[in-house]
Amino acid sequence: MMTQYEKVLGGEITPAIRTAARRERVAPEQVRDELARGTAVLPFNPAHHALAPAVVGRAFTIKVNANIGRSTEKSSNETEIAKMHVALTAGTDFLMDLSVGPNLGELRRAMIVECPVPFGTVPIYEAFSRVGKNIEALSENVLLEVIREQAEQGVDFMTIHAGLLRSHIPLAFKRMMGIVSRGGALIAEWMVHHERENPFFSRWKEILDICHCYDVTISLGDGLRPGCLADASDEAQFAELDVLGTLVKSCREHGVQAMVEGPGHLPFNQIEMNMKRQQWVCDGAPFFVLGPVVTDIAPGYDHITSCIGATMAAYHGAALLCCVTPSEHLGLPTADEVKAGVMAYRIAAHAADVAKSLPGARARDDEMTRARKAFDWKKQFELAIDGETARQRYEQGRCHGEEEDSCSMCGKEFCAIRNSKSAATAKFMEVPDANLAAGSV
Repeated sequence: MMTQYEKVLGGEITPAIRTAARRERVAPEQVRDELARGTAVLPFNPAHHALAPAVVGRAFTIKVNANIGRSTEKSSNETEIAKMHVALTAGTDFLMDLSVGPNLGELRRAMIVECPVPFGTVPIYEAFSRVGKNIEALSENVLLEVIREQAEQGVDFMTIHAGLLRSHIPLAFKRMMGIVSRGGALIAEWMVHHERENPFFSRWKEILDICHCYDVTISLGDGLRPGCLADASDEAQFAELDVLGTLVKSCREHGVQAMVEGPGHLPFNQIEMNMKRQQWVCDGAPFFVLGPVVTDIAPGYDHITSCIGATMAAYHGAALLCCVTPSEHLGLPTADEVKAGVMAYRIAAHAADVAKSLPGARARDDEMTRARKAFDWKKQFELAIDGETARQRYEQGRCHGEEEDSCSMCGKEFCAIRNSKSAATAKFMEVPDANLAAGSV
């Protein structure tokens, strides 16, 4: 079977490409050419029958990914499926299941059947769960078995932590926080215990063969992403990034699409440099970033601190933004927190699209301006990213009998929009002062 990547190298425009191009309002040829260059990916496992394809790359609208998943402490299959629907209703473009524990295949099958967006996983979570969370029992063959089974089920993209090598571990333990990636920490523990190289790296060719067979996109995991500002942009992070750059090249040589995952926690002033460095090291492969979180002191508000970093990252080259919820660093997110994270990141993505001057990106903003000027509340709620919340806040603030041409913030008499439409102002606008028109003071 030829993969999407191999088809575009031959000049083919697939049905999935046409679907993605219509969503982006661009010519299919542009999507094909970006895919052929490796500067975009279109995760599309043919076994995922419910999928509506979406393209990720700097030339296209910024996409948002939502993480859900069962933990060992709480939650259930039903709870996580409900969270999936909340994330989809909130408008997530991608979805990842980070579940751990027993019988994960059952949960994943149920999700994939109902999920219309690209669906991703982190195979080491299931592999570790499958061997009873015993690092000694975790074998290379179990890892490959899990990857193949997930691919057969229809997973579109997988996080593979193949760039973290044994030589990187001493660098990581010079840090204030060490390793904060769950997958990265498990791989490091495995290497230390077995005194062997990263199994994802040593069995890389076989992983590529599986992903090629099922047309699974590889998301190269950042097992050494910084988990605090003090560790940002350090030797460990960039040593792994250099390996990821070589793995991107090998993916392309084997006809497999690849994107690269990135930090993490970064000071605001280091974001641009990190985005540009990734583009150079990884030959333009799409960058999939978690945040980045720009300060470490706002637990409970990390959907905001990370959203600030995500906007900057997207403007400077990130293509896919992974949501952070208000419960980041604190606990498993609730359905409401998943929604809050998706909404925050949709705002960040849209702000970056506008700043990048993508065709039509600002059209909805301009429509909103016209609706606000006309006090067309219904239209405002239709245009809003979260119209229902906007409507509820508006109605909560209204006073009984209040007119429609104002809101409770300023009231009728102090409403700037209303007053600027007054007869006197309108007359002034119609006959401008000659001196003002001439530009004099």
